[in-house]
Amino acid sequence: MKYQIKTFYSIWQQIHQWCGFPYISLLVWILPLLLFNSGNNSLMAHDEGLYAWRSRVMFESGDWINPWSEPHHKTPGPYWLIASSYKLFGISDASVRLPSMIAGILSILLLYEIAKIILDKKVAWLAAAILSVEFLWLQYSRLGTPDVPMICLVLLAIWSFIKAELHPKYRYFYCFIAGLSFGLGFLVRSFMIFLPIVALLPYLIAEHRRHRHLSNPMFYSGFVVGLIPTLSWIWLSSQRFGNNSFEELFRFVFRLGSNDRGDHGILFYLWNVPAKGFPWFFFALLGLVLLVRRPIPRYQLILVGFPLVLFAELSIFSTRLPHYSLALYPFIALLASVALDWLGGIFSKRITKVGSRDATPDATTEGTSATRWLINRVSTGVGGDKLISSSSHLKLVGNLSYAFGGLGILLVLACVVAFAVGDAEIRKYATIVLALGLGWLILPLVWIGRYRFGQKFITARYWIAGWLIPAWLALAVAGFNGFIGDYNPDVRAFLTQRAIASILQTNPVNFVQVGGKTGVLLNFYTPHHGKQVQQVSELSAGSYAWISAKQAVSTPHRVFGTVQNYQLIKLGSGE
Repeated sequence: MKYQIKTFYSIWQQIHQWCGFPYISLLVWILPLLLFNSGNNSLMAHDEGLYAWRSRVMFESGDWINPWSEPHHKTPGPYWLIASSYKLFGISDASVRLPSMIAGILSILLLYEIAKIILDKKVAWLAAAILSVEFLWLQYSRLGTPDVPMICLVLLAIWSFIKAELHPKYRYFYCFIAGLSFGLGFLVRSFMIFLPIVALLPYLIAEHRRHRHLSNPMFYSGFVVGLIPTLSWIWLSSQRFGNNSFEELFRFVFRLGSNDRGDHGILFYLWNVPAKGFPWFFFALLGLVLLVRRPIPRYQLILVGFPLVLFAELSIFSTRLPHYSLALYPFIALLASVALDWLGGIFSKRITKVGSRDATPDATTEGTSATRWLINRVSTGVGGDKLISSSSHLKLVGNLSYAFGGLGILLVLACVVAFAVGDAEIRKYATIVLALGLGWLILPLVWIGRYRFGQKFITARYWIAGWLIPAWLALAVAGFNGFIGDYNPDVRAFLTQRAIASILQTNPVNFVQVGGKTGVLLNFYTPHHGKQVQQVSELSAGSYAWISAKQAVSTPHRVFGTVQNYQLIKLGSGE
């Protein structure tokens, strides 16, 4: 009987590995968050609406180089991705967002692979799961912008460098992929790709004697090959506009580097990243402390050096916006996973005497537990030969459980009040808070079950799930209610009115000085464009036009409706 059980377990392990269970479970974890919506979607005016509209101009004109009347200030990678999606699936909100969704999924799987090599499979899965429920990351994985595709290429480059170390026989191939990723990153995000490249320089330079990446000619060959689409685009564009095509790219970066948008000072990311990454950012700080005290052999400058250098670069760069920090979030997830697994070890009382580094991994063995000695053991004394005080660490875990459980109770009570006295909109927001609050109640319940009632079957996995599940539920409810994905519901509702939709589908509509964020949306959602004019008098009777509601029109006309200070009118007798 015992032999049969062992045989069954062995077969199950083989099936488990063959089916790629970590990938399947991560897909089951992330796909609902990417797909949940209220049944309606509308684009974010800036920057998503701009990318969607420019891609549509490129697609409909058939000019995939420069369909505009002047040199463009951004490389065309994101436009090509979205326009290709239009070609395959038609022009829609879903087509705009599909490339970012795919890149977001690939980024999560790449992060898992990176962490599996540097740390271990358990921590790798945890890091990928945490990245999936980081609010800003999920939001931009559902937006048609180039941020997540660029980060996907950066993670691919990091993975390739690590694989080149593990498999010297294929180092030329992997270094070529790394260089190619950076080259294509320039096509997708222009000069912004150099920020993560610079953040990787400490690893590339300090560890060069060991890995020799910088002396590998295939790395530079890959980079040049990756630049070919961008260089071809610049050359073809320069046939129309001369050197201005290349100069405009530099002028745009210079404008960004000399402007402080939104009065965001040098300390902007010190509060914005913790707020957008709560609570994972604070776990990441603990993970950072753990890794500083016990550095990871060979990969410390990736795990710790990369995010610290990138954070400094972003803070120095004068244009500071929340989404510029997105490249930090995979590393916040990595560091947070180290901290959570360490705390989970304390929860399960996996505290032992620290000392030797016998568990240092063999660099040629992929997937070894590179940090098990770190995660389960942290030195409390010089030399690392003192026994950790398990009671003090258990108290820390218990206090965390009770603190967030108490916060969960407060959130639930606040939701009760909101449901009692709030309007429909407030109640929609309250459902998100309710999901988060109820989820956080898992933490004290798990703690009490194990340490008050002695239920030893309640392991650290239950406690860690108490952190992941609330975030997942809150984001799922937010997506289901349309807070992630339906950014301009009033514009969507107006354009889907039967009378308005009928006009837009059957008639060309002119634009009279239509600008701003609403103008971007109206440009994208208007199926048939007429003329772009300065005055209504330039249009003939019977024409339809979008105009500013504040604009005086002396010509007889009929107003069909107003949305965000813009009107749809028809010139004529007013009938």
